[in-house]
Amino acid sequence: MQNIRSIFFMLAGATFFVAMLLLTFSVTLAVGGILTVLMVGRALSMKMKPAPVRAKANNGKPEMRVWNDGRGTIIDL
Repeated sequence: MQNIRSIFFMLAGATFFVAMLLLTFSVTLAVGGILTVLMVGRALSMKMKPAPVRAKANNGKPEMRVWNDGRGTIIDL
């Protein structure tokens, strides 16, 4: 009787171990799949976003120029 009980406990322990192993593996795959989908989605959304354009208002006037000719600073308005 003791021998049958120890075999039963050994099989129950091995079954529990395998079940936990499969659960851990499946959860790891699920989390990895979710993270992969999120990373691919973010990479694609970054590519689709238009690049910002730097624009400067001219308002019909040329911009002010400042330079030094060696005798002093010249400010051209």
